[in-house]
Amino acid sequence: MNKHLKQLIDLSIIDKEIDAFEPQIEEANSKYEAALAKTKSIEADIENLTQEIQEEEAKKAKNELHLQELSQKLEEIAKKSSEVKTEREMKSLQLEEEIAKEQITFANEEIARLEKIIEAKKEQIEAAKASLEELNAKLETVKAEVDAQLAKINEERQEVFKRKEKLLAEINQKGLAFYQKIRRWAKNTTVVPVEDQACMGCHIVIGDKVYADVIRGEDITTCPHCGRILYVKAHEE
Repeated sequence: MNKHLKQLIDLSIIDKEIDAFEPQIEEANSKYEAALAKTKSIEADIENLTQEIQEEEAKKAKNELHLQELSQKLEEIAKKSSEVKTEREMKSLQLEEEIAKEQITFANEEIARLEKIIEAKKEQIEAAKASLEELNAKLETVKAEVDAQLAKINEERQEVFKRKEKLLAEINQKGLAFYQKIRRWAKNTTVVPVEDQACMGCHIVIGDKVYADVIRGEDITTCPHCGRILYVKAHEE
């Protein structure tokens, strides 16, 4: 096999190894990001619950103020009752008193309802805070594990980069430029084997002459259909 072709095959293998590190890094980071997202979600829940409690407290305060106003109104009705002169005035005051008492009952019921809601939301906040504390403790462990994993990946990647640098120092520059031009669009299928006389990049059968050139391996041969660099595996050769 042509020396330059062998170098391009080796380079394509190294490039695949380098590219394979990216999903590993993403996977490692995703573990920490998922744990972090969960803590952020709980923090957002606590913030929303706190805001909801404030809104319910405001409604409760409004009802309590209304209750005070109704109590004052009942006191005023009681004073007026001693001063009424006609039955019509008496009935009018009695109606006002009944309405005021109904409103007081409703206000008290509404305050009791709001207090239950507030208490339930406070319990939710406490439960969320406990979960958050537990998650934060786990987050430290997850981060340590991810950092260790990333350090290992980086160490392995540096070794591959060293192999690539060594190969690039030896490789034919014209062949390298040709390889890089194809790699811009073909990515990790820049150099592909031929199997059953078909290019494994585009999966189209190549002609006998091109196939014979690939088998000889004397020159760098490209697929006439897609332009990828072709070679045959040793056992097929």
